[in-house]
This record gives sequence, C-alpha cells and structure tokens, in this order.
Amino acid sequence: MLSEWNAHRPGSNVFITPLRCEAERGRLRLAVKDNIDVQGVVTSAGCRYLASTRPPAEKDAPCLAIARERRVQIIGKTNLSEFAVSPSGVNESYGTPRNPFCFWRKRIPGGSSSGSAVAVAGGYADVAFGTDTAGSIRVPAACCGIVGLKTTLGLVPTEGVFPIDAKNLDTVGPMGKDVASTVVGMDLLQRGFLGRYAAAKAAQPTARTIRVGRLRLKGTDPKVDAAIDQALSQAGFQVVPLDDSFAAKWEQAKRDGNTVAAAGAWLSDRKYQYKPGVTVRTNVVILTGRISYFTAYQGALSRRAQWQAALRDAFRKVDVIALPTLQHVPFYLPSQLDIGQLEAQMLQLQNTVPVNYAGVPAVALPIPLHGAGFSVTSLELIGPNLSEAKLLNTGRLIEAATYPSHHGAPSERLTEACSDQAASAVLGRN
Repeated sequence: MLSEWNAHRPGSNVFITPLRCEAERGRLRLAVKDNIDVQGVVTSAGCRYLASTRPPAEKDAPCLAIARERRVQIIGKTNLSEFAVSPSGVNESYGTPRNPFCFWRKRIPGGSSSGSAVAVAGGYADVAFGTDTAGSIRVPAACCGIVGLKTTLGLVPTEGVFPIDAKNLDTVGPMGKDVASTVVGMDLLQRGFLGRYAAAKAAQPTARTIRVGRLRLKGTDPKVDAAIDQALSQAGFQVVPLDDSFAAKWEQAKRDGNTVAAAGAWLSDRKYQYKPGVTVRTNVVILTGRISYFTAYQGALSRRAQWQAALRDAFRKVDVIALPTLQHVPFYLPSQLDIGQLEAQMLQLQNTVPVNYAGVPAVALPIPLHGAGFSVTSLELIGPNLSEAKLLNTGRLIEAATYPSHHGAPSERLTEACSDQAASAVLGRN
C-alpha cells in the first residue's frame, strides 16, 4: 500500500528506540509508546532531557506482562509528543512522525501517541500500545486512519507509565489497523478479553438491535458529519438523536476535562520545567497547567460526578454514543512559530477529552470521507464502563459496512498472539 511505502521513507521518525529482534513467522510485532517502561531501555517520554538523565528501566511496566508471556516481539519504543502533552503529535527534539497519508504537504499525525499510530498504519507493527489522557490514542488513530481504543479508567495498570494524571485520566490501550488487530491488542492487555469479545459478537451479531445515540456538535465540518451518518446508516443501527441539552453538557465536560488534563501536566512535569533539553512549547504547556490548577482545577473536579451521571442516564436510552473523533480533517503542519496556535486549535478539534473526564471507554474507527481533501475520517463510539468488547463489536459492524474489503481471516501473527485456541473464528469479521 502507498501509505506503508510512505511511512517507510527516510525521515518517518516512527521510533525513538528501535529494538533489535529477528523476525519470526507467527510472532506478533508490537510497538510500545516511549512513555511505557520496557526493561533495559530508557523511557524518554519524547524528551531529550529524560533520555540523557534517566537510567534504563529496571523492569517492564505491568501492562506488558501478557505480551511477554506470549512471546510477542516488542520491535521498538515509539515516538510521541514530549511528555505526552501535545494533541498534534509534533516533537521538535526527535522529529515529528510522518502521517502516512501525506506525500507532499505534511499533515499532523495526531498526538500524543503519534509514533504508535504511524507504526501501525505504516506496517511496522501489527499492534501498538499507546496511552490516552485526553485523546492521545484516538486522535492519532483518527489522523492516520487506524483503530484506537481508549480503555476504562483503571482497567489496565498504569504503573511504569510516565504520568500526566494517573488518578483521574491516564489509560493504556491498543491500536490496530483494523478491529481484529485491536481486539488482539486488547487481549494482550486484559486477560480473557477474547472471550468477552466473542460473547459480545454472539449477543449482538447484527446492527439492527443496537441503539446508537448520535451526538452532533457545533463547528463540525458538514462533510465529516455526513460521513458519520452514512456509516451508521450503511451498518443498519437504530440511530437515536441526542438533544441539545446533552450537547451542552458535553461542551462543559470538554472544558473541565481540558482543565484537569492541563493541571495534571503541571503537577507531573513541573520538576522538569526549564531543564536543558525541554522544549519551549512544553515549558509553556506546563506553565499553562499551573494557571489552570490554581484557577479552575477544583471546580472542574467538582463537576465530574454530574457529567458521569449524565452519561449513565444517556446509556439507559442508548447502547453507545457516536460522533466524529475530530471535527474536521487533520491540520497541515505549520511553521515552528505557529506550533502553539496549532495546539490550541487541536484542543477544540478533538472530541475526546469528555470521555477521559468521565473514565469510560471509547474507540475511534476509520470511515471513508469524500470531497474534503482527505480520504478518511474517524467515527468515535463511546460506551459505559467496561464495555470495550461491546464497542469493538459495534466497530466490527461499522467496518464490515464501510470497508467490506477488510473481510477475511486474520493473520497468523494475530491468532498466535491469542490465548484462545478458537481465535481465528472469534476474530473473523463475518
């Protein structure tokens, strides 16, 4: 594919630390974001200062335990925004990973799990692990045309992960080129997940019984909204419009979630502010977080329970909520002088942080986009706590309707990485 060829061109900036491993038939290739500890490797968190001052990790982060048990090949530590605080995916120190859809004028790869997304989209890895604090798995998945799953807060351990706000927001999740790959990634993060996914497929084998709450937000490109509506219609769901009062609650949760995330960056990273090798942009982010902490943080946290209650009420009426992951196509990479403005624009572009603010799971799925200068956009599905299997099953139905060429048996590497002997049948998309 052209996207894979493009991602392998010189200057793709996918990995901070490639790991030597001999390719073996049947062994899944896993890329790991470089804010997750891998034994014997320095965790840089995308920062030159940390890369030069931290010792190699003494042990793996616990989220890698299942992958190690199943002899998965960890092929490298992937690039990311410095300290995982940039939604654009830009990294001035290690170079910004190339969006594989862009051959001439470059668009952002999305962040902060930019390298993980490009590793999957470019065919370097079968599955990647990323982290998601305010959208850092789903945004790069949307920009690079892959699937990204934000997990329920607390489901996957975050010990050994460079934090932003481990208590309130941080999660680890899988990224894959399609739903089947992402299911395998989740099975490497939660024991028994393949069985949960099989049960979700059996309970809802078609879209006809699934109620999808359609959330519309002001500022969305009409072409993106039309693509979302077309995908839901093609799949055959029961679509239930969500009213303006819910949209207003969403917007408040977006403001509050951004406040909590910004304050978390200051609380976690203030000790690194102005250290040599920390970029100016990151120092500004940390300073902005300090202001958020002292002016708005406690108020934002106090409204969290109200937003969680609003979501619980919505999930009594619908099974999942659907909306665009991004309000329009990914931005072009600007000059260095405009990077700060880009990050501010990205906070408005992404429809992700209210999910983290509530702690619930969500999946971003690629769907076709026409007439917008970019061939793909992303549909986000949100579910109640611990509904990852249901979300991926719903995503399977959308994928089958919008990209029928994705049908077929999963690769040997995917099935070999699963504990279930019936993995091929479970992962089959039909």
